[in-house]
Amino acid sequence: MEELTKLTDYPFLFGLVIGLVIAVVFWMRSLMKARQLNGEIKKLREHLHTKFEIESEDNERRKEELTQVRQERDNLRNMIQVLNQKPSKQEIRQTQIYQKAIETMFEKSPGFAPAWQITLKEAEEEMRNAEKGILPFFKRMTGSSPASYSQSSSEEKKPRNRHLELEDPANL
Repeated sequence: MEELTKLTDYPFLFGLVIGLVIAVVFWMRSLMKARQLNGEIKKLREHLHTKFEIESEDNERRKEELTQVRQERDNLRNMIQVLNQKPSKQEIRQTQIYQKAIETMFEKSPGFAPAWQITLKEAEEEMRNAEKGILPFFKRMTGSSPASYSQSSSEEKKPRNRHLELEDPANL
């Protein structure tokens, strides 16, 4: 106790001790606060790590789904191309009917063969030209030849029925 009374005799020393006590108290509080913040940082890092693991798994799953969907899309695209190239039963039947009609015309009509050969060559040439450009493509799709195309623009034509009327396949 006696030392404390001596301390009060020296105000500078008294102020220094009080300042050191206050500094030690603040230093202890800052250490406790730093320890608390380090704990929170550690907890947040663990949380962030867990979140990244979950998102990484989700991203991997999405990548797998995306590659699977792309593969399915490519497979479907290939199937569509194959199916578009494959003639339908109706088209095959129609072709057989045309072939039978041509054979019958060759037998019954003596002038049909040369006219048919000329017409066939013209049609093949027109199709080759149609495969070369967009305008002939439209002509091919509309079914008009260059000669009939110029006639149709100059005069009105009656609608032509270009389809062969087929009987019901069940009745054949």
